[in-house]
Amino acid sequence: MSEQKIDLKSGLEALLKIVSYNIRGGITVIREHIHHVSANTLGWIGIIIIHLSTIPTLLAMLTGLTEKTPPVDMVLATWVGLFLFFIKSVIERNVLNIVTVGLGFAVQAGIMALILFK
Repeated sequence: MSEQKIDLKSGLEALLKIVSYNIRGGITVIREHIHHVSANTLGWIGIIIIHLSTIPTLLAMLTGLTEKTPPVDMVLATWVGLFLFFIKSVIERNVLNIVTVGLGFAVQAGIMALILFK
């Protein structure tokens, strides 16, 4: 019985060493690459969230749940900001952001056209 406890204890110690080594290695990789990945990812997620800011109201109008439109100044400010970000992406030749912003403009314009011609 005591031999099994010793084997179990040494096995657990070996497992903890392996896990600890893998965690340290993973943390090192994250530290080396997180600033580049997070900056790009956060920018991309920010673009999507800005695009989604008017979608709930537009979809509610499209389905007839409300007649209230989003404030024009909010929509205008959002579109101007996204247009400037689109120009920045074109200058930087950042294809992911160009596609994301362009697709967002197309979807929002499509929804607005469906509301207008409903």
